[in-house]
Amino acid sequence: MLRLIQNVLAKEGFTSRLGPVLGPFNPFLASHRRDPHATWQRLREQSPVAWCRGFGAWLLTRYDDCDRVLRDGNFTTDRNQTALVRMIRYLGRNNADFLALLDGNLLMIDGADHRRLRGLVSQAFTPRRVAKLRPRVEAMVDELLDEAADEDEIDLVARIAHRVPVGVIGELLGVPLDDRDKFLHWSTGMIGLLDPLQGSGGAAPMMDAIRSLNDYFRPLLAERRAAPRDDLLSAMIAAEDEGQTLDEADLLALASLLLVAGHETTSNLIGNAVVALLQHPGERKRLTDDLALLPSAIDEFLRFDSPIILTDRAVIEECEIGGRRIKAGQLVMIGLAAANRDPARFEDPHRLDLGRADNRHLAFGHGNHFCLGSQLARLEAEVVLGALLRRFPDFEGPSEPPDWHRSMLLRGPVALPLRLVPN
Repeated sequence: MLRLIQNVLAKEGFTSRLGPVLGPFNPFLASHRRDPHATWQRLREQSPVAWCRGFGAWLLTRYDDCDRVLRDGNFTTDRNQTALVRMIRYLGRNNADFLALLDGNLLMIDGADHRRLRGLVSQAFTPRRVAKLRPRVEAMVDELLDEAADEDEIDLVARIAHRVPVGVIGELLGVPLDDRDKFLHWSTGMIGLLDPLQGSGGAAPMMDAIRSLNDYFRPLLAERRAAPRDDLLSAMIAAEDEGQTLDEADLLALASLLLVAGHETTSNLIGNAVVALLQHPGERKRLTDDLALLPSAIDEFLRFDSPIILTDRAVIEECEIGGRRIKAGQLVMIGLAAANRDPARFEDPHRLDLGRADNRHLAFGHGNHFCLGSQLARLEAEVVLGALLRRFPDFEGPSEPPDWHRSMLLRGPVALPLRLVPN
């Protein structure tokens, strides 16, 4: 069933006729992929709390509404009773590893279970551990750029944006260097965990990737228990809070989540940032001339073209948002990208300003589910962009990539051809 839905949504001629079914929001149009901000602006102005009947959900496009829902305990990440998750669970009913991942990953649980898991993994995923990775990330990026330097043209996404996050997560977890290509393959298969409607193989690639990841990590966890190292796996095994520790199911779910969430979103952040630089030569020169702007530039790239477009929450008790009654059990889609271009919150929101002050964007969420890997994503993007601008300040590429991912939740170029011009 999922494969059928994916295949249908991949047909441009069909999706263009879905308007009467979907309501005011059709994320499957090629025009929306090219410029989703036109959609967000129209909805903010005409229907900021819009009922999208095809998704059975409300869509929010104003900053204040999105921020409220992200912070309000009446909106939960436990989506197990929604139609899409019930279908996914049914498709994976014979895959124990998959069901354990759904039950134990931080994106799908809430309340006391979420606080316990997040508290334990936060002990291991510390700012100090992330900061220690910088020299290794710098060496990794330089090595990839060295390999690409003599080529007439490279695909930034395939050669850099995909490989750096997977390599960094492998380094963090203590995975042998020779196994990083396996991780890239598995992460690609796992994308259905973030967006089930993306892809064309139904649930099978995700199920296979989860099984392969667990088969890989089980013996590695046993090794780390017997002989701990200075890596995240060993730190998560050792984490303890009031006598509670992470069991094997917790550790397997967290390792898989770190891989897929940390890979896809950071890859998109890097790709979107380079597209923005190609589209805005003035800001590109500003950053090239003053790389000390990189930290604030990363925040502006996150705001300007968020790698995660939408997230969602289920409603616990009936409430009101923007004058609309939201019933218990309904789903609310939070337009992170829409909120980040809301003129009520950001001055001149469609302008890229790499020195923008007071840039409290929602690209990493807010509240209890604020992105655990935000510091790592910032570090990777900062190192990649800094190295690219130092070594190849005059790199050339299209201001519009060949295509964007066919995803209603994630935003990033499928490929980005670049010609590297040495300094």
